[in-house]
Amino acid sequence: MPENLRLTLHSQLAAFVRRKPVTATPETPLREVVETMSEQRVGSIVIVEPESGRPIGIFTLRDLLHRVAARDCDLERLVVSVMSDTGLLMLNWRGTAYQAAILMARHGVHHVIIVDSAGRLAGVVSQSDILDVERGGAKAISGAIRSARDTETLVAVAGEIRRMGEQMLAEGGAAEPLTQLISTLNDHLTLRLIEQTMQDFQLPRVDWCWLAFGSEGRFEQTFSTDQDNGIIFRAPAGEAQAVRDAFLPFARAVNEKLDACGFTLCKGNIMASNPELCLSLDEWRGRFGSWLQAASPEALLNATIFFDFRPLYGAEELGDELRAWLLSRTSGGGASLFLRFMAENAVKAAPPLGVIRDFVFDKNEEFPHTIDLKAFGSRPFVDAARILALATGVGETGTTQRLRAVAEKAKLGREDIHAIIDGFFFIQQLRLRVQREGGAAGAANRVDPDSLNELDRHVLKEAFKQARKLQGRLQLDYRL
Repeated sequence: MPENLRLTLHSQLAAFVRRKPVTATPETPLREVVETMSEQRVGSIVIVEPESGRPIGIFTLRDLLHRVAARDCDLERLVVSVMSDTGLLMLNWRGTAYQAAILMARHGVHHVIIVDSAGRLAGVVSQSDILDVERGGAKAISGAIRSARDTETLVAVAGEIRRMGEQMLAEGGAAEPLTQLISTLNDHLTLRLIEQTMQDFQLPRVDWCWLAFGSEGRFEQTFSTDQDNGIIFRAPAGEAQAVRDAFLPFARAVNEKLDACGFTLCKGNIMASNPELCLSLDEWRGRFGSWLQAASPEALLNATIFFDFRPLYGAEELGDELRAWLLSRTSGGGASLFLRFMAENAVKAAPPLGVIRDFVFDKNEEFPHTIDLKAFGSRPFVDAARILALATGVGETGTTQRLRAVAEKAKLGREDIHAIIDGFFFIQQLRLRVQREGGAAGAANRVDPDSLNELDRHVLKEAFKQARKLQGRLQLDYRL
């Protein structure tokens, strides 16, 4: 099997470095640099410090065209005089392909420099390296997003994302790479919408970041999804309201454009255009802190949505600061009572397993003899993973990433974790199938077990057992 078929968008960047990076030192003559690029057939060369091996700049074919040829530059000059040293995009090799894809999309470049834990150059990953793990028409869709000049184009592209996902599912695509791909392309589309909308507004000159919540925050978007987003910004004391007032019209425009692209407006108003979700860093801390103290039903519900946040566009360090602040208060027993209430709430959504019959059904009169694969299928996994991550200080937001990260800390066996994750993805895959087939409004996540073949019914039952096992761990940890 080719290596790229084993990689996913959550694979570490170290796996994408397939050749030794081509480098030069600052004192290398420009002529030698150009000859090396020609011999090695590369479009860029990284400039590194001779002793430390740390990258300090990059020289590309674009630099050769605009900084050398266009200016009739002397080829005997040192490369340090013409290299690009501003905005050098670097990621640690433990970062993910997804992070690299978003970074390149945000800055409009085609490569990112990979460094090791000591900051030394490890390699260069290109946009094509990342897109090689994406199937079907993902490359064409990514290109269409980057080149889109108006909302109408992005509306059309959004339809293509769904059609491509449906085709991949019909061809037997697995749930994990499929949901990752959908989330990544949707992120690309959102980034482009934000960039386009920014041109129509005079935004405050402060650090700010667009946040994703809920399933988008967990990289778990399916074919049926609405908007869950917000804004975080940095503002001096007493100026937060003025900054918020300036951001809200912009946020409203982005929300409306996303709605046009098929990401429906959130019925619960969990959107950046809601003043309650356009907050300064201090205000978000205050909001989170009040929920941790209250432990009311409303606070518990808010935690299930907003604690799954991740930065999407802008000053990502604001989101990182908020995440670190939150984990400092939930891990190590700091919010044990709140987590206990969360666990108590989580186990109420019991998997629909019967004692005598294989499955039990809720009392939904509109859709009798069906199972809600979201409320009683994927939710038990999502809720348990969130609680375990908060308790152990794990910063990941995706359900399976959380489970893998807490496996050792929470003393969950490797085989147990693999079985739990397989169960979660089977339910996700079944949800995607149901959504692709379509059906009555309000039944996007419902399935009649009798409509499944014998094997699928058996695997679904086993998947529910894995959810119940995970809930059993919560009951044990919090003595429920």
